[in-house]
Amino acid sequence: MKFQMKENGFETSFEYGTLQISGNEEYGFRPYQLMVSSIAVCGGGVLRKVLEKQRMTVNDMTVDADVTREPEAANKITKIHLHYTITGDNLVESKVEKAVALAQKNCPMAQTVIDSIELTESFSINV
Repeated sequence: MKFQMKENGFETSFEYGTLQISGNEEYGFRPYQLMVSSIAVCGGGVLRKVLEKQRMTVNDMTVDADVTREPEAANKITKIHLHYTITGDNLVESKVEKAVALAQKNCPMAQTVIDSIELTESFSINV
């Protein structure tokens, strides 16, 4: 990937479009938003695959990310709590609980930050 400096941040282009990145939300996505988004979407995507392999149908899923940052330490991310709200068929709570743990272990983004950011997860099922 190549990032080009612009007046108010950086940008990079991909096959599907251009990504604007800036410390100011008026000009692009903030870096911490991209990091949290990567972890949340990676976790959700892996969780969906795990559930489907276990013959549980996922019709819809939302991932709410609650982020804690440390203002005295360069505003670094110290904790991310992900809450998955899953709607589908054949969703068994005990199996979903195991699938959430398995998804975290198989999400590359979560594994990249697991030693530096506290990552917790919970879920609720809508039928």
